[in-house]
Amino acid sequence: MTITQIRLITVSVSDQDRAKAFYADVLGLTVVQDLTMGPMRWLQVGPEKGATGIVLVPGRTGFGPGDLQGVQLETNDLDADCARLRAAGVAVDGPHDRPWGRDATFVDPDGNGFVLVTRESGG
Repeated sequence: MTITQIRLITVSVSDQDRAKAFYADVLGLTVVQDLTMGPMRWLQVGPEKGATGIVLVPGRTGFGPGDLQGVQLETNDLDADCARLRAAGVAVDGPHDRPWGRDATFVDPDGNGFVLVTRESGG
């Protein structure tokens, strides 16, 4: 195997416009592509300079909105990001100090779960 990186993570959502607003406006991710191809809409977001992106797709059988849990998003300022999420009305659990750094959890409007992590110790 010669895998060098993870390129895309698929997140199932119930409403692509609502998801786009959350991921771009609340999480601050960049809309990489928003294309309509026949009956399908390709909606991809990601960190401005990140190598991995997130594709926001309509719910499907066997993989529905809220099924994705535990995706880790690395941050350089966990406290500020938690404050920003809370100011946008997002419930955040944390930050918590861990032996390896700090983390906090939240869910998107469909219940998909994410972990904000930083490797720097907060004390």
